[in-house]
Amino acid sequence: MNDTSAPAGPSFMKRLRRSVLLAILAVVVLFGLYTWAAWAFTYSEGERAGYVQKFSKKGWICKTWEGELAMANIPGSMPQIFQFTVWDDQVAADMNASMGERVTIHYKQHVGLPTTCFGDTQYFVQKVRRVEN
Repeated sequence: MNDTSAPAGPSFMKRLRRSVLLAILAVVVLFGLYTWAAWAFTYSEGERAGYVQKFSKKGWICKTWEGELAMANIPGSMPQIFQFTVWDDQVAADMNASMGERVTIHYKQHVGLPTTCFGDTQYFVQKVRRVEN
């Protein structure tokens, strides 16, 4: 008589180990695909104009350029603050060179990025140009 209620020792453990490894691999692949999709597809893009009032490189491990654009529609009114992230060092250099001047920035919004290694905000500046008065 065979007792079929007890699992077969080594073959059961091999199957269990293989199943766990496949599950972990599947989670890693799905996380990678999700991250790629969140970065590859743009939710929105546009332009904003104002004065860069704060711009610095920050982060513990992943350093990104983070800034604030003060947008005032009516002179004398409280400005609306637009927070943004810059990845490109050339764009960051252009941003630093235009501090205190009115600029227009072109940005892309990426929603759902899984970590702050991409930046603190959803808005990633692609270009900056000074506005001539």
